[in-house]
Amino acid sequence: METEHLYYQANAEALAQAGVKLSLEDFCRISLRQGESVLALAGGCDGAELRRVRDDIYYRLLGEESRVIPGVRETLERLHGRLPMAIVTSCRRENFLQMHRGSGLLDYFDFILTREDYGASKPDPEPYLTACVRAGLDPGRCLAIEDSERGVTSAVRAGLAVAAIPGHLNQGGDFGAARWLLEGIRGLPALLGLDRDP
Repeated sequence: METEHLYYQANAEALAQAGVKLSLEDFCRISLRQGESVLALAGGCDGAELRRVRDDIYYRLLGEESRVIPGVRETLERLHGRLPMAIVTSCRRENFLQMHRGSGLLDYFDFILTREDYGASKPDPEPYLTACVRAGLDPGRCLAIEDSERGVTSAVRAGLAVAAIPGHLNQGGDFGAARWLLEGIRGLPALLGLDRDP
């Protein structure tokens, strides 16, 4: 699921209510690349209230506009049962479940870790280290599939190999730390040597 554009829209709408115009360029630089909150652009506004407004808008958008990226379902069907799979996301559980409501994708995964399941978020290695412990796997034997620079950094710092598939708003980012850079999810089974039926 690609949700960065929805997060941009939620932040832009919340900031507009505070009289601040958020450009897509500023959002990508501040939020996606630096990992900082764009709500700080509102200066003297009540940060907690602005976050609440943004979070309410984002939750609504996730329910209305989340779409499965083409090729994801077919790829998961091909890989399911052939290797352990988990989701490690910086999304809050409530938002994650909202975006996946009705997607039919969650049954493909052995477990899911959301923002509440670990202390430090990406780019810190803790999310991926937590996942490896839960899976009982050595990080050096795991592959992370990431769509963001911060996610790639997190996985590499944890000792995982990384295949990057940049999301739409992350195109042009620095994915040099990833071992592989794929144009889309459909290339994943071949990378893993699982592109043929068992």
